[in-house]
Order: sequence, then structure tokens, then C-alpha cells
Amino acid sequence: MRAIEPIPESMRAAVVYAYDGAPESLRVETRPVPRPERGQVLVKMVAAPINPSDLMFLKGLYGVLKPLPVVPGWEGMGRVVATGDDGLSRLLLGKRVACAAPNQQDGTWAEYMLTSATRCVPLRDTVSDEQGATLIVNPLTAWALMDIVRNNRQRAFVQTAAASAVGRMLVRLSQHFRIEGVHIVRSEAQAELIRAMDARYVLNSESPDFDQRLRDLCHQLHARLAFEAVSGMLSARVLKAMPQGSRLILYGALSESPLMADPRDLIFEQKRIEGFWLADWLSRRTLWSQLRLSRQIQRALGNLMHTTIAGKYPLSEVHRALADYQASMTAGKRLLVMH
Repeated sequence: MRAIEPIPESMRAAVVYAYDGAPESLRVETRPVPRPERGQVLVKMVAAPINPSDLMFLKGLYGVLKPLPVVPGWEGMGRVVATGDDGLSRLLLGKRVACAAPNQQDGTWAEYMLTSATRCVPLRDTVSDEQGATLIVNPLTAWALMDIVRNNRQRAFVQTAAASAVGRMLVRLSQHFRIEGVHIVRSEAQAELIRAMDARYVLNSESPDFDQRLRDLCHQLHARLAFEAVSGMLSARVLKAMPQGSRLILYGALSESPLMADPRDLIFEQKRIEGFWLADWLSRRTLWSQLRLSRQIQRALGNLMHTTIAGKYPLSEVHRALADYQASMTAGKRLLVMH
């Protein structure tokens, strides 16, 4: 092991003991600080966000279940303070990095995290700690979805949860690439938020004329691609409104409800439903391709990919941070600050 500072024996961490989402199942306690082996780095965490994927993980609804008890948190940022004795990890020693948690070990809601060197992205000096902490999940998802639009040469797309962090990034990216977007929200307050970004087509799913207006726009714009983050009945309504041969990509389940669809749309209208998981999308790219992509994202943080931070909380107040985030997710990200 190589280290740039003394590594303590113990640390504070949030630890989940049951996948039931109950507050008492998540405790802040003292744990040993792990030591890196070959290919690994020890990150002294600075900040980590709460994302919808974290909420699903706490309830046992995410695509990965880790052995319990375990530290949650899928992304964050910090400084690499110790590494295994290999070339790749040593390149990161002392650097500020955005980092992703390993699939079967402790995550980012702790003062230190052990992860693979390949799950770390060196941060440019121009990237703040707050933006670095939220670099991976939302910006990469938005970029990947827009990549699908452009690779399929679509002139327009539909998205739900447009007031979310990913949704707002998609608004900016669609404007940047001159692609029309139909942006669906669930309240007039959210609609005003998206209109303030100069978005042209904004629809409130709670409006009585929503279904007809959505159908009219989808056919007018030839929008045959939709990104769905809510699931439930909204999926069926979006798919119903789209032209024949359309494609709906589900990348989230904010409603935590099963996806609904009219069988006639799938059988007679040749419409398709598929899922998107960022981890799968990234796994099909080489390490150097991922690093090149991260550099593009960092250059775009100032205008296209900026994440709104609504609050910062010490790790000891993780329960308050979770409650505040769930009460108003569109207000912005809540960060857990470790040191």
C-alpha cells in the first residue's frame, strides 16, 4: 500500500441493516477503514449525493443487492489518499476524483471508501467539489440518452420527469444539439421551472387535456422516442400518444409502480418498450472511452450539465437529508458532507 497521509484505524459511516427503507435500518456508526490492494484506491470522501437509485437501494428495489450490513451510496467525490501497489492506482494517488461504489462492497456514504481504480475519474481544477460529487450518475445518464437520440437520427423525443436533474440536463442538451423535446412534468410549478429554461414544449400530466396535447405534439414533431423515468400508468399514456413504430426507454421508476402498457400498442402499432441502465451502457465502453467521455462532461458542467445543490448535511444528519430530498426532489440534490 502507498499513502500520502496517515490512514486512521476507524471512520464514521452510514450503514444499512435491512432492505426495508425504514429509518431505524440505517445507522451512523464507527467502522474500520479498509486498506487497498492491487487495483484498488482508498478515497477520503468529501461529499456524496442522494439519488433516486439510492432510495431504491435502501428499499431493496435496485438492480444490485449487496450483502448486509453495508454502506450505501453509489457516487461521490474525494481525494485518493492510498492505493494498491500497481501502476493504474498509483496514477490517482493524491488526486481529486469523482468515484463510483463497487457493486458488492461498501459505498460512498462514509468518510473513506475503497473502490477500483477504474471506477474513479480525475477531476479538473475547474470542477467544484459539489459538481464533482454528482458527476457520474445524472450527467452520464443524460449524455447517454441524448447519445441514443443522435445515433438514431431522431428529430424529436419525449421525456417524463423533465424537472428532475436528468430531465433538466436533457432540456439543455436538446437545445444545444437543436433537437426538439416534449418535456412532461406533473405540476404547474414544475412546468414554469422548465419554461424558464426556454423549453418550447412543456406539458403537465395532471392537466385534463394532457393526453390529447401529447398525442398532437408527438405526431406533429414525429417524436418516436421517449425516455420514461416514472413508470406506472404514465408509461402507457406516453406510449399511446406516440406514432406507430415508436420506442419507449424506461430508465427510472420514481413511482415505484409496475410499468403499464396497452397490449394493442405493442401488437398492432409495433411499438416497443426497453430498459436502460447506466451501468450496462458504461460496461460496453473501454476505460479510455469512459475517461474521454468524463472529460467531455466536465467541460460541459458550467452550462449544459450543471447540477443544482439544494442542501449540504453532515453525515450524522443523513436521515434529515433523506427526508428533505424525498419531500422536494426537484429542488435539487442533497449532499452528505464527510469532512
